[in-house]
Amino acid sequence: MVEIELDGKKVEITEGSMIMHAADKAGTYIPHFCYHKKLSIAANCRMCLVDVEKAPKPMPACATPVTQGMIVRTKSDKAIKAQQSVMEFLLINHPLDCPICDQGGECQLQDLAVGYGASSSRYDEEKRVVPVKDVGPLISMQEMSRCIHCTRCVRFGQEVAGVMELGMIHRGEHSEITTIVSDTVDSELSGNMIDICPVGALTSKPFRYSARTWELSRRKSVSPHDSTGSNLIVQVKNNKVMRVVPLENEDVNECWIADRDRFSYEALNGEDRLMAPMLKQGGEWKTVDWQTALEYVANGLRQIKADHGAQSIGTLASPHSTVEELYLAGALMRGLGSENIDYRLRNAEFPAAQGARWLGTSIASLSSLQRVLVVGSNLRKDHPLFAQRIRQAIKKGGQVCAITDTALDWAMPLAHSAVVPAASWAQALADVAAAIAADKGVEAPAAGNATDAAKAIAQSLLGGERKAILLGNAAAHHAGASSLLALANWIGQQTGATVGYLTEAANTVGAQLAGAQPGNGGLNAGQMLANADGALKAVLLLNTEPRFDSAAGAQGAAALGKAQMVVTLSPFKANMDISDVLLPIAPFTETSGTFVNAEGRVQGFHAVVKPLGETRPAWKVLRVLANLMGVPGFDFESSQDVLVQARGAQDAGQTHVAAGKLDNTTTAPINLAAAGAAPVSASIYQLDGIVRRAASLQLTADARNAAMAAAAREEVAA
Repeated sequence: MVEIELDGKKVEITEGSMIMHAADKAGTYIPHFCYHKKLSIAANCRMCLVDVEKAPKPMPACATPVTQGMIVRTKSDKAIKAQQSVMEFLLINHPLDCPICDQGGECQLQDLAVGYGASSSRYDEEKRVVPVKDVGPLISMQEMSRCIHCTRCVRFGQEVAGVMELGMIHRGEHSEITTIVSDTVDSELSGNMIDICPVGALTSKPFRYSARTWELSRRKSVSPHDSTGSNLIVQVKNNKVMRVVPLENEDVNECWIADRDRFSYEALNGEDRLMAPMLKQGGEWKTVDWQTALEYVANGLRQIKADHGAQSIGTLASPHSTVEELYLAGALMRGLGSENIDYRLRNAEFPAAQGARWLGTSIASLSSLQRVLVVGSNLRKDHPLFAQRIRQAIKKGGQVCAITDTALDWAMPLAHSAVVPAASWAQALADVAAAIAADKGVEAPAAGNATDAAKAIAQSLLGGERKAILLGNAAAHHAGASSLLALANWIGQQTGATVGYLTEAANTVGAQLAGAQPGNGGLNAGQMLANADGALKAVLLLNTEPRFDSAAGAQGAAALGKAQMVVTLSPFKANMDISDVLLPIAPFTETSGTFVNAEGRVQGFHAVVKPLGETRPAWKVLRVLANLMGVPGFDFESSQDVLVQARGAQDAGQTHVAAGKLDNTTTAPINLAAAGAAPVSASIYQLDGIVRRAASLQLTADARNAAMAAAAREEVAA
């Protein structure tokens, strides 16, 4: 440790730290633009100049290392004059268009200009103008004349997103930030550039000119998309969601969010919203009141149960639904005498429920892993924020190996990779296990061939200390998922690596804990989607669209359409071709609920706006439906009451799921021949109904490429 004197106070700081770090520790604010705690030091803006005793001139606090006994003054005349001079230079070319700037009210330049800027300028030359750039549907670069060349956006792309999509070209007054790889910015984390831009040069294209920052109410929430469980600030005006930005949580999403977390809000007020219950009568959709719709559903379920038995009724639920919704959906089915409920619509294998499958380690620990093996995941697109953390681990010397069926651009260097068909993933893991067994002199768990690729992956896993084997969405959906898990567990035991699932959705872990899986004799999602001989007479679809959300796709949707009654509970006009009833349920912004993320962290949230139209929270709809059918035990007054019953009174207040309920072990035998069709995984902007309907996200390169690939698959199938 090094001790310095900062504005008369003694501060102890780690050797090698900068003056800025010491100031942060001491709670002393030093004005800055280019410095950001998550990015490398560039010392571009010079706004952080401070007075260091014995130094001939002011020094940049962000780039000056501390030394023993150093004396620093941040408020001396020398420091203040230096900062005022820098501000004068920064404003020479700035357009000073604060009244129409989207950044007005939350702009660092605006704030610091009040304290360090003059009331007039000595420069009367013409201000420079930077050409307008169109970089895609998410980020606006219309006003790059405002740019102060802090290069935060450039460094973010290089260091966090892994792709240097923006760069600085030319020199002096001709310098400008522009795209350097292609004409558009296509990173799945690109929206974070808007947040870290200290001026109004990069702004949100969907939000542009729609509200001023001081008009917005700020409310906390949790992302309903991937399994990170990103913490959000949802900004609201006139009961409408206007913008979504990150809420900093170092243990979960740090200060970043993925673009689908940021821009998916567009769907919440889109034309596709279902505003009132609807019934299909004579092939025509008619709007009805809640009482009529719920009585129609209750009477239909009662009649079908009487005619065909409770086992002819089933529920398919989305793992993007809350714990409360999934628990009540299961309780309703079981109250009717049916065990037909499942959330695993994309799975090809359905082992009996044991413990909840989870990440196997904390999200924060991903940043410090030394060895990682990823199986069956397009990590960068499936889990952008997990990929970002693993990217940081690589910078610290970590190694990442992968087993996938396609060569993918992960925006990070892979130490070793094996690209093999999905049907051969179990064999590829068996080969790695054989190489480890040969190295350690133990018996391999299955017949494998220690190929050069397998040996390279094995040697990587045998080195280092902190290690993890991560099974991706495609591995979880695989026909031989249990065999992959059994092999991964054996490799983990031999190498000291944790084993876990990246988990697909916002509440995949919560769905398992809430009992949204069939019990004894119940039909799993695969059997319900097949609907052999039309055995399923009534189907409830909770927040899901089987055409897009299931492995069976259009065929599965058509099979469900053969049922006598299909009831869709959705915020959107979904499944209209196969449904008989549409019940409008609240999206995450209009209801309270709980998600459990990949690491087992339990995160509750409240509604941030009132339900739109006649929309109602799904837990209330399920409660009333159960009451109408006389199912006992549905006397809940709030979503919190449901959560207490779902988790048990002992666990209800805990922020993490009890360790005993999380379990990645398996007793299934290893079957290297388990193959079946290639696993079906959703593309990044097709993951759930909200993302699918977000207009700007569907204009991105990822969405367009996925649409073309889907069209090609349909053409081949036809």
